Amino acid sequence: MMIIGFLMVMALGNPRANVAPGDEAFFRIEYPAAISAYEEELHSYPDDPALLWRLARVYVCAGEVTEGEEGEAYFRSAERYARRCISSDSASVEGHTWLAASLGYRALSAGLKDQVRLTNELYDEVRKAIALDPGNDAAYSILGSFYRALGNVGWLQRHVAAVLLGGIPDGGFAEGEAALKKAISLAPDVMRHQYELGVLYLDWDRNEEARAVLERAATLPIRVAIDRPRLAKIKQLLASLGNSQ
Repeated sequence: MMIIGFLMVMALGNPRANVAPGDEAFFRIEYPAAISAYEEELHSYPDDPALLWRLARVYVCAGEVTEGEEGEAYFRSAERYARRCISSDSASVEGHTWLAASLGYRALSAGLKDQVRLTNELYDEVRKAIALDPGNDAAYSILGSFYRALGNVGWLQRHVAAVLLGGIPDGGFAEGEAALKKAISLAPDVMRHQYELGVLYLDWDRNEEARAVLERAATLPIRVAIDRPRLAKIKQLLASLGNSQ
């Protein structure tokens, strides 16, 4: 289903928490060190939203590059920290954003009933994040991936979900394109946004547009761990599309 790889949110200062050591480790892509630094500070400030959303973020990013049960455990930890953040501060943009990200990954391995529940909650959370901060590129990127996934859901699957499970939101490739273009306009140097738009175009049989977007994505910097395998995938997709005319 989605995603999500990824994702960069601007670190916010917090006078009660020394987040600098964890942030420095996170931006060096040293996730175990970042987790240790944030969790050590959390002992002193257990309800601090700035620490809680950062822990959700780093667990998502670590889970993206970890396979199997260990990766699933990272996503469950991310979800717990994001929910604690929102419980502490319901207006935390980052809390809602990273909860949506964790739910997207959890949906990948869930059964149909849980997948519908998780994706509906994801949709609610990402819309809350955007309502709180219309300049949140990460939330638009998640929303774009969500709509791309919906674009790949067939009529029969939607019908089954509607009859048995209460349905899934409307939307598809067009809505995904709009959301991802918004994310790119807000943060043009984030590889994930460009990559997801390129893959959406491939799903939509718009190969020339996919090629152009993926070529741009291939020039962007590595910011999170998943960008390394993502760059390899971009090169693979470009090779499969052949040379530009």
